[in-house]
Amino acid sequence: MFNKKRKEVLKEAASNHRESLRKNLQYRLEIARASGNQELVSQLEAEADYLRMS
Repeated sequence: MFNKKRKEVLKEAASNHRESLRKNLQYRLEIARASGNQELVSQLEAEADYLRMS
């Protein structure tokens, strides 16, 4: 029972972490696009692709 609860907590923490990463990356992409920094946009898009694969 304890292990089941622990797994649920860990799964939720991982989900929250990924959501935080996604929001942060989205914000960084918006700023890079708004400033016209295409090199950074490309790097951030590559980071987004990597995170989707992980």
